[in-house]
Amino acid sequence: MPDENEARETDLVAEWPFPVAATLGSAVRAKGIEQELRARLPFPRRGDLAVEAGRITLRLSHEKALQFEAARAIVDKTLEGIAALPVLPREIEDILTVTGHERLKWTRDGRLRSAGTRTVKLRGRAKAVTFHVFDPRQVEDLLDRDLVAIWREEDRQTVAENRRRAAGKAALTRAGKGAPKTAPRGGARRDKTAKPSLAEWDAFASDGLLR
Repeated sequence: MPDENEARETDLVAEWPFPVAATLGSAVRAKGIEQELRARLPFPRRGDLAVEAGRITLRLSHEKALQFEAARAIVDKTLEGIAALPVLPREIEDILTVTGHERLKWTRDGRLRSAGTRTVKLRGRAKAVTFHVFDPRQVEDLLDRDLVAIWREEDRQTVAENRRRAAGKAALTRAGKGAPKTAPRGGARRDKTAKPSLAEWDAFASDGLLR
């Protein structure tokens, strides 16, 4: 009976270089690419794929030649388009070294352009989650132009300007509350409840002029 090493030598093996350029320098995206490769394979074949030392390796026994060829074709096709694989939120945060708050803010105001949305059902959650994904070419352009640093400076200036305006508005409000109240134009307001004073009222009444 052949030992394990001899059996491994007779296995069917396919290898590919790991697409380092597609990771954009991010270990998080590298892990995402590995997960994408496994997810494209039939469930029983996912454990036959290994990623280590900059190599992607698919290994099956000779008895599974048909499954091996089908799995190899899937990996080939996936790697052809891997550079265009959308960048996930956690990946872009790692690539650009930004916080989740910054990512959400810049996506809302349009500086960080969404390439669409993806909806997934996460384990342990009753509802599906929808999130924005991003074009890797745009992310690469952001890195090349160092736009994150520019956006952060813009945000700092905006915050400072908003604080100055708020302080000025508060000062005007305080000044208005401390100003003395002036009388309304046209003199004192007449008391509508006061009765008019009419001289010699009794004389008018006795002459019958008010009847």
